[in-house]
Amino acid sequence: MLNNSALIISLTDTGKQLGQHCCEWMPYAETLHCPKPFAQVVQTAFQQQRPLIFITAVGIAVRTLASVIKNKYQDPPVLVMDQDGKFIIPLLSGHEGGANRWAKQLGQVLNAQAVITTAHHYIYSGLVAGMGSDRGCPQALLYDLLQSSLQSINADIKELQAISSINRKQDETGLIALAKQLGIPFICYGANELRSVEQYLTQRSKIVFREVGVYGVAEAAAIFYAQQQHTESFKLLVPKQKNRRSTCAIVSWD
Repeated sequence: MLNNSALIISLTDTGKQLGQHCCEWMPYAETLHCPKPFAQVVQTAFQQQRPLIFITAVGIAVRTLASVIKNKYQDPPVLVMDQDGKFIIPLLSGHEGGANRWAKQLGQVLNAQAVITTAHHYIYSGLVAGMGSDRGCPQALLYDLLQSSLQSINADIKELQAISSINRKQDETGLIALAKQLGIPFICYGANELRSVEQYLTQRSKIVFREVGVYGVAEAAAIFYAQQQHTESFKLLVPKQKNRRSTCAIVSWD
């Protein structure tokens, strides 16, 4: 979650309490209640590339930032929340800046609805990459396969919410480094858990089964992760892809 320098701006006592609650999940974030002069303080933070959360009306955020907005490639991510914490709107830099993903992650924490309005996001609520690799597979090779898999469905790598694999890969340095680079969790499951979704696999490998106890790691790990998001409505968007040392599959859920 984007939290290294996030600034949470509130104007009401209820909003202030919500901002403080958000900081429990974003320990490096800072709350700013009724700053003065309001526009100058907020615009300066925006120009310093600080991710912003407005717990205000959307109009206040729009009018405050209108004169300093550049473009989606340069602006920091900006969210707007209602003071009751029911809705989170990615206002700026949804794709490129990661505001869409940030809104979804924060929504899961606060039990709030992320209101995503950018193109093609009404198709799914989340994306996970299931990955497997040879021992010692370089991070760059893993990244290239992941990127090409996402590009095949016109998805941005910043939309990814997690990388999943099998327990035997929980100390795999390339996968750990890749997840850290992307700022997302790396979650591993046992063979018994992954075998519970074998009926959904599009490819089965007896060689892989002999080695790790499942017929496929990438698809199974992604599907099982999606199931843990309290949904049965998942879709295998990218069946297992592979290069010379790794595999990848992409699953979405509603």
